[in-house]
Amino acid sequence: MSAWFEVWAPAAGRVDVETGHGTGVARHPLAHLDGRPGWWGAEVQAAAHGTDYGFVLDGGEPLPDPRSPWQPDGVHGRSRVYDHGEFTWTDQQWHGRPFPGSVLYELHVGTFTPEGTFDAAARRLPHLTSLGIDAVEIMPVASFPGHHGWGYDGVHLWAPHEPYGGPDGLKRLVDDAHAHGLAVILDVVYNHLGPDGNRLGEYGPYFTDAHTTPWGDAVNFDQEGSDEVRAFVVQNALMWLRDYHVDGLRLDAVHAIADQRAVHVLEELEGAVASLSAHLGRELFLIAESDLNDPRMVTSRDAGGYGLDAQWSDDFHHALHAALTGERQGYYCDFGSLETLEKALTRVFVHDGTMSSYRGRHHGRPVDVQVTPAHRFVGFLQNHDQIGNRASGDRIAATLTPAQLKVGAALLLLAPFTPMLFMGEEWGATTPWCYFTDHVDPGLARAVSEGRRREFARHGWKGDVPDPQAEDTFRASVLDWVEPAKAPHRELLDWHRSLIGLRRSRPEANDPRLSATSVLTGERGWLMMWRGGLGVAANLGGDPVRIPAGGPTGREPEPRLLLASDQAVHLEPDADGDSGTAILVLPPASAAVLG
Repeated sequence: MSAWFEVWAPAAGRVDVETGHGTGVARHPLAHLDGRPGWWGAEVQAAAHGTDYGFVLDGGEPLPDPRSPWQPDGVHGRSRVYDHGEFTWTDQQWHGRPFPGSVLYELHVGTFTPEGTFDAAARRLPHLTSLGIDAVEIMPVASFPGHHGWGYDGVHLWAPHEPYGGPDGLKRLVDDAHAHGLAVILDVVYNHLGPDGNRLGEYGPYFTDAHTTPWGDAVNFDQEGSDEVRAFVVQNALMWLRDYHVDGLRLDAVHAIADQRAVHVLEELEGAVASLSAHLGRELFLIAESDLNDPRMVTSRDAGGYGLDAQWSDDFHHALHAALTGERQGYYCDFGSLETLEKALTRVFVHDGTMSSYRGRHHGRPVDVQVTPAHRFVGFLQNHDQIGNRASGDRIAATLTPAQLKVGAALLLLAPFTPMLFMGEEWGATTPWCYFTDHVDPGLARAVSEGRRREFARHGWKGDVPDPQAEDTFRASVLDWVEPAKAPHRELLDWHRSLIGLRRSRPEANDPRLSATSVLTGERGWLMMWRGGLGVAANLGGDPVRIPAGGPTGREPEPRLLLASDQAVHLEPDADGDSGTAILVLPPASAAVLG
């Protein structure tokens, strides 16, 4: 019985690995590895799966492994040897699913269920399959300080968070998801690491002050020593896809990745993932969160882009949210008109080189709608950021009526883009989803709580701001699974199921051509979107409207009413016209699907 230990510590003069506990602790010297500058390694007898260990640099205190696969005692504890071969998978017949045509569902493990574990989340997977979901997008699970948090302050990027269930728990969730026909996307953070428990800088030049970020020194992707840092990130991504059978990765805030090398790390990552996909014979994909409005993210590498499979589309969210709610504060200041929503639906980026009042400068570049497939952009009405970064964590259901929520759902789920729901959105959950943390460092905990209050006070917020460190803030954010069976939540859930079912049954709903979408808007707050022979009509206003129901050219066959959010929606003959085109009558805050 033995285990191999290795670590990159280029500045160290001596490196040992300390294994065991208490009186059973033993130190073993590591040797320089030939052909691998800065790397140390050794085979250690009597070490195996379950052995605790730490690396000792130049006689100092034992440190957790930068690539620790298991942190059973938290971010400050010893690392533990984990043998991926010990887990028995049952998904041998799973070969993934194509990203085009998928409906995504974002969830946070800690608040998706009262138990807040991987296993508890797995027990709710039948709800997602009955809804029509294709892929579950899980917020970050890399080990972070404390018990609960959003996960974006991860410290040990290779170790699934122990309170969620650790490595085996995540594997059980992925295995169960595949048994239910669901792909799994994992949110990963490569633009920064959390401050509490982060010891990477003691090993090597993982960070650089050549670039600044909102979190301090940038991850070193382009300065001296950056080859190994890039390898650390790329190999981490491949580990989740290979060893945990994850199907895709969502890359957090890639605009905060500073990399001036000729081959950007995102391009390098995409190439490595494509090679792994070919090797495994399994669909794998990468999704970027980017604030750049730059279509190069999803442009192929052959055409000079990064080649990622998709990116989140914030402009579509802002346009739809502002049109529905009337909010114009902050980054919503350039959104809200139906013309803005029309542009988002047909050209993706509202800011495509136009002036951004919020930024005080021009922003973005156009998407080539003749070339770029619509599914490469992920659309959403809600996500963890757009809810949790509000002062009180209020969901859009706290602002809109159930009727308005149905309108938003129709425009989201039948838009040209890959749609994504945030957990509980499908039934109009009334639980908030707040910003919450569980920092064990008292100074950091106090700074987070006070900083949150100051931030919203500067923006004129007069109400209470939930304390991120308070247990009640976290508990209030847990989904209430009693709600889906009660009115009006039950009706809203049925509406989402019907829309997703219709999306799956009509080829036009997954037409990849952005150029095949046309939109008309009316002064009284109505919008008609045509995608081939499928029409989506929405009345966002407060008065009934009458809309010509002919297709985009007016020469299509007489339309049929496929779905309606309100019983008063109906088609009637055009008594005043001579074209014979039917008129669609929409009451206030209603939507209909024609085909």
